[in-house]
Amino acid sequence: MSATPAPAESLDLTIVMPCLNEAETLGACVEEALRALRDQNIRGEVVVADNGSTDGSQAIATRLGARVVPVAAKGYGHALQGGIAAARGRYILMGDSDGSYDFTHAGRFVAKLDEGWDLVMGNRFLGGIRPGAMPWKNRHIGNPILSGIGRLLFRCPARDFHCGLRAFTKAAYERLGLRTGGMEFASEMVIKATLFHFRVTEIPTTLRPDGRSRPPHLRPWRDGWRHLRFMLLFSPRWLFLQPGLALMTLGLVAGGLLLRGPVHLGAVTFDVHTLLFAAMAVLIGFQSVAFAVLTKVFAIQSGVLPPDAGFNRWMQRVNLEKGLVAGGVLIAAGLALSLCAVNAWGRQRFGDLHPGELLRWVVPGGTLLTLGCQTLLVSFFLSILGVPLKK
Repeated sequence: MSATPAPAESLDLTIVMPCLNEAETLGACVEEALRALRDQNIRGEVVVADNGSTDGSQAIATRLGARVVPVAAKGYGHALQGGIAAARGRYILMGDSDGSYDFTHAGRFVAKLDEGWDLVMGNRFLGGIRPGAMPWKNRHIGNPILSGIGRLLFRCPARDFHCGLRAFTKAAYERLGLRTGGMEFASEMVIKATLFHFRVTEIPTTLRPDGRSRPPHLRPWRDGWRHLRFMLLFSPRWLFLQPGLALMTLGLVAGGLLLRGPVHLGAVTFDVHTLLFAAMAVLIGFQSVAFAVLTKVFAIQSGVLPPDAGFNRWMQRVNLEKGLVAGGVLIAAGLALSLCAVNAWGRQRFGDLHPGELLRWVVPGGTLLTLGCQTLLVSFFLSILGVPLKK
């Protein structure tokens, strides 16, 4: 059943299968993959990235003609990274070794890569999900929601964001610099391929019930949350910037109306108590916007996100000195309003005051003082992030 691989320099495709105690299904997967390479005249190999199996999976893979690459670091992403690093093909096709994916579709993926696509995703919803292959909550809730969020946040063309059968050029993979070692690896690949403006497409593929007698390694709720969290962390614009701008706008509009006096809506009256919450919205919103900027700078510098020409042009106009001036102006305005409040109190010989009058000076004064201090701190932090580091 095993095929003799072509010389390393002439390999077109490496099929990489992560493996952790898959003795029940690994043999059939390797045989199917090798048969696909032979029948479709693809010069290739099968690499089993073993993550520490104790059930004899390694011996099964070797006996059938696959190349076993031991990967010590635990995790789905680590296993795939180890297997891909050892791959000899210019194209990589990755797929689970549990029998759920159809490796006879290898030729379809290679054809798309030959057309010039960088990443070719399988789409199980287009190709067919066999009965019992995917739990109802995954099929109708988890995958559609997470794929929809991925398309919204990153404008990714893939409609099956988490299909485990996908192919890519090794050159494109090396440019991505993927880092995650768990299930988030699949999301990181699609997100960064989209952000790097790689050519991404998808083709129909099928999903079969896996052949294992034990429960899968995947934990739907835990791993679903990890994927969602990862997507949000990769999108500071949606996680920090837009919510922050919305809060600041709401707080400024509400505060501006309440500074002139109470606002009556029917039987409901909004007064200085609401003004205080409006000020809180402005402060929280500003902090969220600052986090968006800091996160973006750090992510680009560390290679998590690709360079952004528009953001870089904007950042070139921002420096420590301008931030210090802006912070100083806000602090001065806050002090001025605070002194006005003290003066109004002094006119009453520092006796009792009507809260509604005094707080219309104190709340905006305190807000401006806080915004000024935040601006100073953020400016210093940005200047620290901008210090070039020795590679």
